[in-house]
Amino acid sequence: MFKQFVVVALLLAVVFGSIFGWKAYQGNQMAARMAAAKPKAVTVSSALAQTESWPKRVNAVGSLQAIQGVEVSPEVPGVIAEISFESGMHIEAGSILLQLDATAEQAELRSLEAQLVLAQQDYDRAKGLEVKTVLSQAQLDRAKSVLDSLAAQAEEQQALIDRKTIRAPFSGQLGIREISLGEYLSPGTPIVTLQQLDPIFVNFSVPERFLSVLQLKQIVELDLAAYPDVDFQGTVSAISPKVESRTRNIALQATLENPEGRLRPGMFTRTSVLLGGSSDVITLPRTSVNFLPYGDSIFIIENDGDALTVRRKQVTTGRVQGNSVEILEGTEPGQQVVRTGQLKLRNGQLIRIDNSIELSGGATEG
Repeated sequence: MFKQFVVVALLLAVVFGSIFGWKAYQGNQMAARMAAAKPKAVTVSSALAQTESWPKRVNAVGSLQAIQGVEVSPEVPGVIAEISFESGMHIEAGSILLQLDATAEQAELRSLEAQLVLAQQDYDRAKGLEVKTVLSQAQLDRAKSVLDSLAAQAEEQQALIDRKTIRAPFSGQLGIREISLGEYLSPGTPIVTLQQLDPIFVNFSVPERFLSVLQLKQIVELDLAAYPDVDFQGTVSAISPKVESRTRNIALQATLENPEGRLRPGMFTRTSVLLGGSSDVITLPRTSVNFLPYGDSIFIIENDGDALTVRRKQVTTGRVQGNSVEILEGTEPGQQVVRTGQLKLRNGQLIRIDNSIELSGGATEG
């Protein structure tokens, strides 16, 4: 009896031990999962907003315009017989772009030239007879009139044939071809755009209050989204003689060298006219700013007790100079912000700062 009791007790001990062991195992697993789910800190580098002395300038927005630009089109109708250009190629002034079929016009010209030869012979004969008083002056005048009329018709026909050959009006770069061989063209049908890109204009406007400090040949700096790391410079080449009554702005034009053709007509640009002297501005590294279509922003670093977190904040940016961006609104000197490593950041994200490494917009976890 005692042995049976011992066996039952041992069995119960094994069962309850297994149950309690399983519960302990589940607890440890849950604790491990909770520990694994704890947010990891994202590694970033930081920078401080600072005050810098920048040259005084007038800021504006503008757009680029070709020195010369046209949409090539025919003056006369016709069927395309030959295409002598490729899309995007550089072409010299006077080069043939297109040849319209002129078979009928050339046949008509040959007929007129034959008639002109006969008319010339008739006139010469009449002139000889007039000397002998066989013909009157009126008859001689009629022969001369026929001769002049045929000569004018032949000249007009030759001009029509010449207009069947489409040539480049100036040297420049062609756009995308818009026609095909054998296609019938009406007068004014677009064939291809032609732009002279070097040099190139930038057109912009500034408030009239700056008129007294604007001068020809002042340096103009351009900041383009297509080339964020390139500084383009030109000079003021024209100042409008009038102020726009609706906007109270005055229009300016600057000229820039463009030997590589990187600047294209229609590009949007931030434009600054350097006035001389300097002023204090708040700046951040360019990599600190997230330039987005719906507004620029930065990540401010905050000390949340024992941990560092970030908070996104909208900012108003101004000029760009080298690797620095002017902050017009949204931060103050001495404020610590994320310089690189914003890719995985969100409001409240834990971070750790490591300024000994360079992060190219991405981030690491640790």
